[in-house]
Formats: sequence, structure tokens, C-alpha cells
Amino acid sequence: MTDRTELYVDGAWVPADGPETIPVENPATEEVIAEIPQGGVADVDRAVAAAKRAFPGWAATSRAERAELLGRLLDGLAKRADEIGETIAKDVGTPLKIAQRIQAALPQTDVKTYVDLLAADEPEERVGNSLIVREPAGVVGAITPWNYPLHQITCKLAPALAAGCTVVIKPSEVAPLAAYRLFDALHEAGFPPGVVNLVTGYGPVVGEALVAHPDVDLVSFTGSVRAGSRVAELAGRGIKRVTLELGGKSANVILPDADLRTAVKVGVANAYLNGGQTCTAWTRMLVPAALEDEALELAKTIAEGFTPGDPLDPKTKLGPMVSRVQRDRVRGFITQGIDAGAKLVTGGADTPLGRDVGHFVSPTVFGGVDPDSVLAQEEIFGPVLSVLSYADEEEALAIANNSRYGLHGAVWSGDQERALAFARRVRTGQIDVNGGAFNPLAPFGGYKQSGVGREMGRLALDEFTEVKAIQL
Repeated sequence: MTDRTELYVDGAWVPADGPETIPVENPATEEVIAEIPQGGVADVDRAVAAAKRAFPGWAATSRAERAELLGRLLDGLAKRADEIGETIAKDVGTPLKIAQRIQAALPQTDVKTYVDLLAADEPEERVGNSLIVREPAGVVGAITPWNYPLHQITCKLAPALAAGCTVVIKPSEVAPLAAYRLFDALHEAGFPPGVVNLVTGYGPVVGEALVAHPDVDLVSFTGSVRAGSRVAELAGRGIKRVTLELGGKSANVILPDADLRTAVKVGVANAYLNGGQTCTAWTRMLVPAALEDEALELAKTIAEGFTPGDPLDPKTKLGPMVSRVQRDRVRGFITQGIDAGAKLVTGGADTPLGRDVGHFVSPTVFGGVDPDSVLAQEEIFGPVLSVLSYADEEEALAIANNSRYGLHGAVWSGDQERALAFARRVRTGQIDVNGGAFNPLAPFGGYKQSGVGREMGRLALDEFTEVKAIQL
């Protein structure tokens, strides 16, 4: 066991106000691998007070000073990359190869983005007789999820610090261990006391106290629509700004002239990334009706190559769900799909062969899925792919936009311009054309119930600043 018994407040590791702890489980073995403090309202009060005290001094630092400290943090994350990857493989269940390539590497990119932005001059804007200035928003409350437990912190923390804000972080209690690795690096980097603080605990206690705290100026939240709605409600009472990155039900649209084999192969891998526990997962594959049988056969073959296994085994491509609750939720959706008459192509709700221990779900593909059904509308957050057919391009667009979400998506065509024209009509915050690579410098966020605001890249700085017009 690797217990982390303290919180990080005002530049120091300190005990929580109460003695209660939260167990952290390895979802592949069901063993408790750590205990963390169960923080409470008093801990939130201490952390916010520290952030408030630190804010004037941190806001007054130069861009060069912030860049230097973020550069030290980047070095600390790079030094701990292997340790971070293994940690996330153990408490999330992400296969080690993916944990190293994405979970440990992407946070470094998040931080480097703002080291580079701060190094560049940013002249103040003039509009007529007005000088437009951007000032740090204040104390930020950051509440983050378990599926990408370090990246979801750094993509908030790095721009907030770069903008001159101070931060209190509440990570998910389900997979909190990478946050402790981050704070080891933060402490080593030498950030001034109170600039960054960590309070672990449960959402209804620590999360709600943080959102509702009168000295928190801005809240950045990533999680479910239900929880995001609650965050927005509590923040609204204090008339404070919120950035919300919520769910997704992304459509992967394969147009008739696309390379079907490539589009299906990439689409299945995307749907199953991190066990399907990815908000941007392309969980709806849209194919021309004339190619449906071929697409289903391809998807079946590719999906069956994602054999559930030990996340620490380098050959594993599909790990467990993060918890028993998540596993049972995913299996419940699979059962609903079968009961509703969708065609089960491969997988199902039964325990995968040889995986009686651990929270595993078989890689599952459904065909003949109704666009209005639960399978096509709900964010399942597991390795479940729904294949839907369409008659023509207009119907494909209607199905793609038939969702309360609008976070991500994809379109494939042999004609790049045709694919781009289609992509422009899909109501989603990001969309990939013919397998375009994820760009961490581009703004990230969603339409509709996928959220409010944008993270990552230059635009994320605006989420953590206030704009002032000075008339001259």
C-alpha cells in the first residue's frame, strides 16, 4: 500500500481536519492499494483562505517568473513520467502502454504549452481610445474526474497559473494517486505557498463546499452532466464563472467513398481507448446501409482483438472499468441494448473469459442500432460500440446531430473537401477529418450539454482572466 495521508495547503503537506480516509482500489485486482484523506469543509476553508492570501502576490508576478516555475514543474513531471504511468495503470486500469503514451505524456504537453505562451510577448490591445487588458480572475476551484486523472488537472492548472490565478484542486477520490505525484513535483518546483492547494474527498462534501465558497471566483469542472448541472447551480448562486467539460456521444461518420477498413479500424480503437472511459470516444459509428454488413464484420474482427487483460502487461489493449459501480453500469447498458432488439455482434454483458477478478467488460459491438435508442443516446463510458446505418449524407448528418451532446466526432471520405464540408455542419466542439491527429494546442470543449467554455491552447487563458477596458 502507498498511503498518502495528508493534504497540500499553503505550501506544505498537512493533516486533514478529520481522521477518516478513503480507500483506493486497483480495479484489475480489486485490492486496496492506498488510503487518502477524506477532507471536509474545514479543509476547503483552509485551502481557499491560503489561495486568497497568495493571490495578490502571484497575480503581480511577471510572465517570465510564471514561465520559470511552470518550466520547473514540467521538469518534475518529465522526471516522474514512468512512475505516473504505472500509478495510473494501477488506480484507473489504463493499459500501461497507453498510460505512458497519453496519461503521463499529455500533462507535460499541457504545461509546456503555457511555458511557451508566457515566453512570447503579448502586447496589450488598443481599441479606439481604450486600452484592453486581461487580468487574472482570482481564486480557481478545479474539480477533476478519474478517467484522465492527471491531464484533467494540468489542462486547468497550467493556464490558471499562467494567467496569474491561484488554485484549489479537488481530484476524483476514485483515482487520486497521480494528483499526489503532481503535488510532489509542484512542491519541488518551489511555487509560493498558497498558489496551488490540494484537498481530497467526496464531491458532495469537498466539491460542493469548494464551488459554493464565497472566496472562490471561478470554477472549472470536468465530469458528468448531472454533476456539472449541480456545479452550475451552486456557482450561479454566487454569480461566479464556470467552465464545464461534460459528456459526449461522438459520431464517427464513414461516408460512402471512404477507406472503410481504415475508418472502422481507427474507429474501434478510438471507441475502446482507456476502456471506453473517454469523453471524446467515437461510440456511434455511422455507415452507409449498403456497407453495413461489411462494416460490422470488420468491427467484430477488430474488437475481438481487444482482449481484456492485466493493465501492467505491455500487450494489453483493454483494461478493466475503474470500479465495480462503473462495470455494472456498463453491463446494464449492454443488457438494455439486447432487450431493446439491437443486434449483438460480439461481446455482451457476461464476465469475460478468465476475468472473474477485476472489473472487466468484454469489448462489445452492436449493429442495427436505432438512433433514438438508449445505446445511441446515452454516454455508456465503456467498451461498447454502436453501429448505425444511413441512406444518404443528409440522414447521416441528422443522425450525427441527434444528440444532447456535442463534444467530438469524426468524418471519413476519399475526398478531403467533402469530408471538411460535412465536418463544418456537425454541431460539435471538435471533429477529426480522415483521422486528423489530436491537437493539444487547439481549444477543447463542447456544444449543447457537453459543456460551457474551452480548455487547452491559447483560448484557455481567457477562461481564467477578466477583461478590463481602460479609456484614455
